[in-house]
Amino acid sequence: MIGSDVIRGYCDTILLCLLAQGDSYGYELSRAIREKSGGAYEMKETTLYSAFARLEKRGFIASYQGQESCGRPRTYYTITAPGREYLREKQEEWQETKALIDRFVSDLEEEQHS
Repeated sequence: MIGSDVIRGYCDTILLCLLAQGDSYGYELSRAIREKSGGAYEMKETTLYSAFARLEKRGFIASYQGQESCGRPRTYYTITAPGREYLREKQEEWQETKALIDRFVSDLEEEQHS
């Protein structure tokens, strides 16, 4: 399992990536995260709904009530145009972050093999 402290700064990015693929609701997104990570990461419900509130407040996502055939209506989330732009920025930031960390990790690996 990946520690929540490692992934904390990327929760919004993860959710926006999934919503860029299509509208969804909380449980479905939680399941998608667990499946896509191969079980290595599970986003807690409190983290998930805090992220929804934060992203909606910033205008990056919008919510609406779905038309369910049975049971109570679900709240669906959709990514907005500003959300797509923010996601592009976060993708670029991730590539830069990954490249930086890779430099340190590869230096350490080379030192350990010397």
